[in-house]
Amino acid sequence: MPLLELEEVGKQFGGLPAVDGVNLGVDDGEILAIVGPNGAGKSTLLKLVVGLERPTSGTITFDGRQIAGHPTHSVSRLGIAMVQQTPRVFPSMSVLENATLGAVFGSAAGHRHESEALAIGGEMLTIVGLGDRHHDRVGNLNLHERRFLELARALAGQPKLVLLDEVMAGLNESELTASIDMIRTIRERFGITVVWVEHVMQAVMQLAERVVVLNFGRVLAEGPAETVMRDEAVVEAYLGSRSVDDA
Repeated sequence: MPLLELEEVGKQFGGLPAVDGVNLGVDDGEILAIVGPNGAGKSTLLKLVVGLERPTSGTITFDGRQIAGHPTHSVSRLGIAMVQQTPRVFPSMSVLENATLGAVFGSAAGHRHESEALAIGGEMLTIVGLGDRHHDRVGNLNLHERRFLELARALAGQPKLVLLDEVMAGLNESELTASIDMIRTIRERFGITVVWVEHVMQAVMQLAERVVVLNFGRVLAEGPAETVMRDEAVVEAYLGSRSVDDA
């Protein structure tokens, strides 16, 4: 049984379908990339899973529980965290305080002492490359660092599933390599399942174990990255007239 399963999931805005009858299963421990052209419904699909949007139709099942339409805090408690393209952080707080919030309010929060929560937050900051920024104010971080701060906060909640929305956009070559290694480490160390919306094809080809292509809110293709990204329909919809080798 998949950890996450979507059946005929749809979302309309003003009568127009952003997500249109998506069927998708994600296995426990998998790294799944969702790709597609702008406006394909990728980010909306993630928001439907985490509870930021309510589906118009269909069912979403996580770890055997129906979660479609549940509020975000309820979904978070079940073990789903999301890192958005535009980070949601608390600028007046320190980097460590932001990360520690995940340990306080995440799925495994329980009745932790402050010292334990701070230790977990600090550990996750080290994993995402912010281990030397504990006492900085969030306002001192750039956009990429804020995204990884939000990832640290998500990890501090000890989720079963992390949804990533274009967290590698705009990274240089060395930053991209480090980020790919970081996602691998997160999965291997914590066994976390990753569903990841991405436009950086270099990262997708190196990291994704399976790729799902969305186009006009529907699944156009799915399978291993090497196979999917050479599918003629995918090349036409997502890469224009060029193949992935030329991109």
